[in-house]
Amino acid sequence: MTESFRFPRSTPEAQGIASSAILDFVNAGEAGTPDLHSLMLLRHGAVVAEGWWAPYAPELPHMLFSLSKSYTSTAVGFAVAEGRLSLDDTVISFFPDDLPAQVSEHLAAMQVRHLLSMCTGHTVDTIGGLRASEDENWARAFLARPVEHMPGAPFLYNTGATYMLSAIVQKLTGQTLVDYLEPRLFEPLGIEGAVWESCPRGINTGGFGLNVRTEDIARLGQFYLQKGKWQGQQLLPESWMIEATSKQIDNGDDPDSDWAQGYGYQFWRCRHNAFRGDGAFGQYCIVMPDQDAVVAITSGVENMQAVLNLVWDHLLPAMGPDELPADDVAQGALAEKLASLEVPFQEGDAGSQLAVQVSGNSYSFEPNEMGVEAVTFDFGGDQDAMTVRAGEEEHLFVAGRGTWIKGETSLGNRRSYSVEDTTPDLIASSGAWTAPDTYTMKTYSYLTPFYRTTTVRFTGDTISLDTEVNVSFGPTKMPTLIGRKQ
Repeated sequence: MTESFRFPRSTPEAQGIASSAILDFVNAGEAGTPDLHSLMLLRHGAVVAEGWWAPYAPELPHMLFSLSKSYTSTAVGFAVAEGRLSLDDTVISFFPDDLPAQVSEHLAAMQVRHLLSMCTGHTVDTIGGLRASEDENWARAFLARPVEHMPGAPFLYNTGATYMLSAIVQKLTGQTLVDYLEPRLFEPLGIEGAVWESCPRGINTGGFGLNVRTEDIARLGQFYLQKGKWQGQQLLPESWMIEATSKQIDNGDDPDSDWAQGYGYQFWRCRHNAFRGDGAFGQYCIVMPDQDAVVAITSGVENMQAVLNLVWDHLLPAMGPDELPADDVAQGALAEKLASLEVPFQEGDAGSQLAVQVSGNSYSFEPNEMGVEAVTFDFGGDQDAMTVRAGEEEHLFVAGRGTWIKGETSLGNRRSYSVEDTTPDLIASSGAWTAPDTYTMKTYSYLTPFYRTTTVRFTGDTISLDTEVNVSFGPTKMPTLIGRKQ
């Protein structure tokens, strides 16, 4: 299917940005936060820079986490514009069959606007309780949670509240968010192949779970920059777009934090009069109205503020009001850099004298929380292989030496956070000997922010196996496993 829309491409200088500044941003990002996955920079409606760190690629979707919330907010905006609901509607009015026996005053007072602006009156995020509900009725679980404060204050980031927005839209329309948005947002903007996780009852999770391409993030940002207008058509009222991205509630007073500048309707206010949607581990849709610019970034970082600082330090001051003279040298250097982006391979030696002795050996483990029963190694040629047996399945990881070798696996699947997902992860692995007795393999799940590093130390007839992930909501390091040669 042909895309209905494609952004024009332009040199940075033609849109008032120095190519050298963008190159500095990329270099600083690689040096300081080396897990950037993609970048798309728009100025005056044109793409002036775009790049993907292989194995990430422009045609591949990326897990958005809470950046999904901004798309959910957009769906609510359409429902409001169509007269299906009002922000003053009470939450309980949509779920008469799921109410607790006693409806508290605070719960009764909760409105749609409180869900949107994260001021439901709860003191803890409700999403954990929703996912743990025994009857798998997340809406009922939300309504059963204590509401400690009168809705309207204070601000509390509450992913369960966004789920409720999704549930309301589905109640009103009979469609999931992704289906409801298809003719209203996705199709007009040229967003294709969007996939959204659902709860066990088939309601899109709302607060997370959306997977789209980097350019689709940029399209949402440009749509909001243009205040709801797209190719000459006003898809959403300008008044809604302004309201959704304006400060609706205080969320802190730290002048140096982009998480303390106010919150709108599932959008964060930023410093420099910007606003954004963002998601865990570095998924960003940054809109800069004063500069007429949009920045879309995907990554796998712990320090999300550091990435925003790079935008403010390198890109923001480079955006001038006028076209700049062409700079063929700087443009060439930037183009060459963007065309050669790649996440770092596993560093180390291509081989070890020990490789011949251990190649072909299998090692078994005592029962462990990872479910790994045995591993077998095959070292040889220009690639290495590790086969992991877990339960009745075997999982093959093939690693390149100084290159990435792609594959797929369902071991340690990280693609779904709502229901069990057996869809294989697309992976790319690279390996090397990091000591004479130690082999290390790095494996990227390249539709997600995650990669894991597996380090194996060989000692006689035993091995120690350590697994660590780059980012996580919990521990990043798994317990060491000790295996014995079979």
